[in-house]
Amino acid sequence: MGHDHNHTHEHDAKWKHDGVRVIPGNSLDPNTAQTPGMDRKAAINAARVGAQKLWAGTVHIHPDAKTGAHHHGALESVIFVVRGKARMRWGEKLEFTAEAGPGDFIFIPPYVPHQEINASRDEVLECVLVRSDNEAVVVNLDIEAAEKPETVPWIDPIHKA
Repeated sequence: MGHDHNHTHEHDAKWKHDGVRVIPGNSLDPNTAQTPGMDRKAAINAARVGAQKLWAGTVHIHPDAKTGAHHHGALESVIFVVRGKARMRWGEKLEFTAEAGPGDFIFIPPYVPHQEINASRDEVLECVLVRSDNEAVVVNLDIEAAEKPETVPWIDPIHKA
């Protein structure tokens, strides 16, 4: 009747340090692969929490700044815009463009050359970044950008108009 309160403390200890982790926002790790123009900080990776299948962190891009062109190898990336206005450019010559604001998600497939641009002149662009592997793969590229990128509207493949 009732619970057996004589369980061993080994069970409690098993999850104590290998269970849920809270990583305070003020203790993120700047020692991660960087791209000129952006500040990346790692929150979740193998070294910090033992993550095996994903990487997560933050990205800040200064007002009116843009990153160098880069890709993330075989990794898939998701960017969530917390604050500011993001303009993404992508393609062999960064010839495509789209914008995203607070609450928007951006998906970047493997090997796609891209560039993040802060479309605001006075507000920092703050984003949360998640990648499909714990390796911080960043391949910085030397690309001559197209003069006038083509705007690509989002079309939901499930709810095409």
